[in-house]
Amino acid sequence: MSADAAQAGVRIVLVQTQHPGNIGSAARALKTMGLHDLLLVDPQGSPAHRDALAMAAGADDVLAGARIVASAAEAVADCAFVAGCTARSRHVSLPGLSPREAAAQLLAQSAHGPVALLFGCERTGLTNAELQLCHAAVHIPANPVYGSLNLAAAVQVLCYEWRVAALERVAAGCGDDTAGARADPPATQAQMEGLFAHLASTLDAIDFHKGRSPATVMRRLRALFQRAQPDARELRILRGILADAQRMARLAGRKVE
Repeated sequence: MSADAAQAGVRIVLVQTQHPGNIGSAARALKTMGLHDLLLVDPQGSPAHRDALAMAAGADDVLAGARIVASAAEAVADCAFVAGCTARSRHVSLPGLSPREAAAQLLAQSAHGPVALLFGCERTGLTNAELQLCHAAVHIPANPVYGSLNLAAAVQVLCYEWRVAALERVAAGCGDDTAGARADPPATQAQMEGLFAHLASTLDAIDFHKGRSPATVMRRLRALFQRAQPDARELRILRGILADAQRMARLAGRKVE
């Protein structure tokens, strides 16, 4: 496996970037580390903006190839593994990784399909809903007294760690891209979202919550299944169980949506 082949599967996703210049700087960060897959979620400025082009400093091909989508869920729908870069975990229960640990995990998971690094907007970072799309949270151990890290600088740190991990893998002679790959790869994020929607409607149908917060329960169940990384066949079994539970709820006279 070449270093370029190793890096082909990682996607850098910027969510609602506010300043076009930061898009250009991020593109430059990608290109310096041999990356090219840049995806923008509802950006407030165009990658073709003059400030983006100026800050890209020659990474015009990365900007030209950047794709724009409407939501973070759409951006990672086909991904087998997603890591969200965040200064704090807020109320989302996710495994916490250092940039180096995240790079190693992403590289290993890239044997199963596309993987992504998710970055939030400059002012507020990733929302709880966006973090719920992730399998892990990445924390850059910045100076606790002054931890203000520019978006492009954060992208550079993570892209650098990815490149180091990829080059070390090549140097170790791991030339088989399928080494360590599961026989049945993990379900995509879109398939997982289908499970979560089915699970939420089933819990309502069987009156599971009984006054408890549905949001809290679903947050914990999402984290559980994201950690487990079930494959597509396992998801079909789970959804079959949910379908039977809904059928029984209908027989009991409950409304099932």
